[in-house]
Order: sequence, then C-alpha cells, then structure tokens
Amino acid sequence: LDAGAVQAVARRAGLDWPNAEGYRRIVVRSGATASPGPTARAEALTYARNINPGEIIQASDLVWAKVAAASADAVSDPETAIGMAARRPLRAGGAAQARDLTAPLVIKAGDPVTVTYQAGGVSLSLQGKAEAAAAAGESVAVTNLTSKKTIQAVASAPGQALVGPAADRFLLARNQRLALR
Repeated sequence: LDAGAVQAVARRAGLDWPNAEGYRRIVVRSGATASPGPTARAEALTYARNINPGEIIQASDLVWAKVAAASADAVSDPETAIGMAARRPLRAGGAAQARDLTAPLVIKAGDPVTVTYQAGGVSLSLQGKAEAAAAAGESVAVTNLTSKKTIQAVASAPGQALVGPAADRFLLARNQRLALR
C-alpha cells in the first residue's frame, strides 16, 4: 500500500498518523494479526522539521504533538533539547528522545587549538592540534605544536581549551548552568 494514501484515508477517518518514520510503502502479509483496540496516543515533544546530524536544536524546531507511544527516553522539557546537537538524522514529527541528542562539538579532531592556563593574574597560551573531537566541558587531548607532547585540556569554545584552575572554574560554572535547567 502507498503510505501517503493510507495517511490520507486515516485523516479522513479522523485519525492522526504523522508517519514520523517516513514510510513510503506498507506491506501487509497474510496471517498478520491486528492489535486489539485503538492505539493509545500521548502528547509528546516532536520535531517541527527534518534535522541533520550535527545541527543545533532551536526552540522553533520543537512542537508538542500526539504520538502513538512515548518512550521512557522522551524529552519532556524543551529546554533540555534546545542548544543540543542531533546525533543522527531526525524526522519531522518524530518524538524528541534524549539518546538522539548530544552537546554540540566545539573542537574537531585535527583542529588547531589554543590552550590557555590562567591563575593568579598569570596567563599562558600555547598552540596545539586536537587529537579528538570534544564538546564544551569535555576533556580533549591536544598535541603541543612546539614540544610535540600531548596534554589533556577541557574544551571551552570553538578552537579553545583550558587547563589548570581556569578549567576547574569553567566546569563548575557549566555544571551549575546545567543544574538550573
């Protein structure tokens, strides 16, 4: 069966099937059993448009809609999704789930990174190369371009990382912001 035609028939019958999975065809096999009774529908946070991996979720990307079943991993507060990045392609009408979201990357493997140490009025910086990708607040290995030694730093912004007391202050402030969400 053509999924679009099934969706149109369902709509005319007063049923809402958003086809969040994006099915084009529906195959019915003999011997299949139908589930007894209507499917329970619940209000859930869904995506207003298709979202590509790595895209940052904006407030306008989220809408409340009825879905067939809400998972235990469903995002119930839009604030927890806004500002996060998609891990995989997300379809319009699909329920927002925590496992599909991640903190946006601020450093990618191979990126040039400025690593800064700040304490007691002293500020030192070095240039390095990121050995891995990292989101803000995550640990990242950075190879010093001069000494060729690798150090662990905390990603703080695009192309920026911190070590020492400044890294500790950054993590503390970030954790406090997350706790307020």
